[in-house]
Amino acid sequence: MKFVFKAKNKNGEIKEGYIDAVSNETAVDLLQKNELFPLSVKLEKEDGSLEKAFYKYFDKVDAKEIMVFFRQLSILIEARVPIVASLGAIKAQMDNKYFQKVVEEMVNDVQDGLPLSDALQKHRDIFSSLSINIVRAGELSGNLKKSLTYIADNIEKNYELTSKVKSAMIYPVIVMVVFFIIAFIVMSFVIPKLTGMIKTMENVVLPWYTSAVIAISDFMNQYWWAIAIFIIGIFASILYYIKTEDGAKEWDQIKIKLPVFGKIYQYLYVARFADNLGVLLVGGIPIIQALKIVSSVIGNVVYEKIFLKAADEVRIGGVMSNVLRKSPEIPPIVSQMVRIGEESGQIDVVLGHVAKFYDKEATDRAKNLATLIEPILMVMIGIAVAFLAFAVLMPIYNIAGQL
Repeated sequence: MKFVFKAKNKNGEIKEGYIDAVSNETAVDLLQKNELFPLSVKLEKEDGSLEKAFYKYFDKVDAKEIMVFFRQLSILIEARVPIVASLGAIKAQMDNKYFQKVVEEMVNDVQDGLPLSDALQKHRDIFSSLSINIVRAGELSGNLKKSLTYIADNIEKNYELTSKVKSAMIYPVIVMVVFFIIAFIVMSFVIPKLTGMIKTMENVVLPWYTSAVIAISDFMNQYWWAIAIFIIGIFASILYYIKTEDGAKEWDQIKIKLPVFGKIYQYLYVARFADNLGVLLVGGIPIIQALKIVSSVIGNVVYEKIFLKAADEVRIGGVMSNVLRKSPEIPPIVSQMVRIGEESGQIDVVLGHVAKFYDKEATDRAKNLATLIEPILMVMIGIAVAFLAFAVLMPIYNIAGQL
């Protein structure tokens, strides 16, 4: 989430700007760690333009579009095309109407004398603090083209990693959802018709499992609508709670501790941390500021706190690896490699290796999980079908044999 803040620094000067954080409380903490005394911190308001708001709702800007934007801008800057002309050329070939409106505003801002980084900062719903700070560093160093390339490469790597993990995990989820829907339909509507003949017969002693299946299916047949509403309500409530501030924090803690899936999430965040921090350091961002930026874009409150703690440790003269070593969410090998990088002065190189390793680990684990879960689900479905067939059809065959 993006927050607009107004704060005083230690010299009593008023500072205003934007800050990325998962909550208002975290935003205040970030400001205080930057030696700013918050006067007001508010969630950024939506743009007042009705047309822009309409496009924003229906034309979401995804990571791939942002990556293409920075890649094209980098190429045009390298070809010595002025920034205003470059932005105009990119805008002309965009399909996303909302992104077009944003770039159009950026063209106007740059024409009015704003640096590109400040023009980007006005659109924090699209551009992360990581991208904005790398652009700002590129402007100060006179190497904007290189900074834009770093951003495009970074977004592309993060996008590919997330896509690989999602695509590997989505199939088992779909199979499970389809299985439960079919099971619900069978138990609610099919089984009651099959057991109709059994219930009409007198003096027939049914096995306990057949009686249980009949009782459950009768209940589901009579109250299927209530059960459906209850299940949908539960899922809707969970999704709504996850969207709230407290729910998002709790879900962030739960998902990295889930059996099997938790390790994949951990490796995903470690890869993202190493890649983002490495890019910022190569771009000339001081390590304390870089850690704070990484914490704001990591996307998980647990890791956000770890990296903020690491920034505090470095600020008082310590080393980042000490905090990473004490954090159970960070694999021990990561803190060891970071320590080597700190001692050798090659921290950006080491982080690149860490990012590459855990990128592969997260992808491989997700693929292996999908490969393992598929046959397990098939066996579970087979057992469920066999049990229902045995519970319902065997009594019918027995009754038929006695006639």
